[in-house]
Amino acid sequence: MVELIIKNLKEVEEPFRKSFEEFCQEKLNFYQNLFKKYDKDLVLEVIVNKSAKTYTVSASIDLKSKKVLLAEEDRDVLKALNRLMKEFKKAVKRQYELERKDYEYKRKNRKK
Repeated sequence: MVELIIKNLKEVEEPFRKSFEEFCQEKLNFYQNLFKKYDKDLVLEVIVNKSAKTYTVSASIDLKSKKVLLAEEDRDVLKALNRLMKEFKKAVKRQYELERKDYEYKRKNRKK
């Protein structure tokens, strides 16, 4: 089971807050399907920080082997979130495959 926690949401400007939350909820569905059979409860943390005109959006998830953490900066908070989630999805899938040792299974099939 994956739980979503959004920190510092109040730093996102009011018109973008709802779409920010909805986007995070959509991405949460992907992670819940990916980790359906995972034997550890996971927490997906999305943290927003605003300094001057720049937003820094970071995401982290603590898997069994290591914590995956990425961050993106942009003037537009939704663009930063979108780019972050694309890269974060790749990083999480890569780490999850390493934990499951999918690369060894694929290698064994090639040798036959």
